[in-house]
Amino acid sequence: MKHVARKRFGQHFLSDPAIIDSIVREIAPRSGDPMVEIGPGLAALTQPLVERLGHLTVIELDRDLAARLRQHPHLTVVESDVLKVDFAQLAGTAKLRVVGNLPYNISSPILFHLLQYVNHVQDQHFMLQKEVVDRMVASPSTGDYGRLSVMLQWRYEMEDVLFVPPSAFEPPPKVDSAVVRMVPRRDAAAVDEALLSELVQVAFSQRRKLLRHTLGKWLDQRGFAGTFDVQRRAEEVPVAEYLQLAAQMQSPA
Repeated sequence: MKHVARKRFGQHFLSDPAIIDSIVREIAPRSGDPMVEIGPGLAALTQPLVERLGHLTVIELDRDLAARLRQHPHLTVVESDVLKVDFAQLAGTAKLRVVGNLPYNISSPILFHLLQYVNHVQDQHFMLQKEVVDRMVASPSTGDYGRLSVMLQWRYEMEDVLFVPPSAFEPPPKVDSAVVRMVPRRDAAAVDEALLSELVQVAFSQRRKLLRHTLGKWLDQRGFAGTFDVQRRAEEVPVAEYLQLAAQMQSPA
């Protein structure tokens, strides 16, 4: 029976064999790799992956699709909202390779959910809306650079590895897509994630204004006695400087 894509799950199923092959090549699965796929859907990517891996764990929210996937002898199916999945538990003593065509309506929450499990991850390959990937890999002093850029570049080396047109899906989305490679940094600064997140959120809350109007006031309210140039806009500050500021705020006076 044909599965009808459900809008509430943001379902767009990958259907172009050439694109699927290109994505699998970028992931480069090896036999025995501990891999988890988010949102396998109709198994367009799942099948070529499991053929190379031997076994694959998949996370699927749609109960009809989950039931269909359970019939596959080489899949472990976790029927759940991915935002409720404990990836540390899935990883056990291994480091996971995480892949997926992420639902575009909740892609940022998924990325932030996974951020807390970065120490349990070997690498991540995700298909996302191209606009989101552009923001993830953006450099300072560009329009795409923002909170997502800073928070993810803090913990990952990232690369836009493949453009995917709407025609590669059924039904076609109204936006372009891209595949991003995310490899956890070994040299990530040891800063408090909640503090950094709040700091960056305040900084970009009014991105057209100088930081003295936003972050400067926030720092004053917290009695910050260090030095930080607030005569700039949020997008002009490199990731490393946001991390240095968070580290200064954590250090005892």
